[in-house]
Amino acid sequence: MKRTCENRMTCHFPAISENEGLARSLVTAFCALPDPTTGELADLRCAVSEAVTNAVVHGYRGRTDGTVYISAKLYSDRTVCVVVRDRGCGIADIEEARMPLFTTDGSGERSGMGFAVMEAFCDRVQVRSALGKGTTVILEKRLSGTRDE
Repeated sequence: MKRTCENRMTCHFPAISENEGLARSLVTAFCALPDPTTGELADLRCAVSEAVTNAVVHGYRGRTDGTVYISAKLYSDRTVCVVVRDRGCGIADIEEARMPLFTTDGSGERSGMGFAVMEAFCDRVQVRSALGKGTTVILEKRLSGTRDE
């Protein structure tokens, strides 16, 4: 069965930490439409929060002139795909960045667990990046049940 996109949304906002909550709320509201479990919504909230935090903290490295872009799609097979993108500094070594405890934050305030957290809460996490051009994180989660239940 070929899956089709049944609904989609896009948004963008300044890359400031105050907007991490906005991103979580927007994606959660969108993903609530097909009536997922509370746990599935919590998983998506956490994964989106980590992806947006990475864009703000690492992608733009404290600059306030950046923008975070989010798009989300709901497919007919109840898969949600959330894309978080920045046009920041990019990641030199994606595999290294995905290693638990790796961080580019020199202050010691960050744990380096962002990608590990995203992977724990999603069925699939893809990362694409180019130095000087930014990073795209694609989060996929299949929601349980069917609309007829």
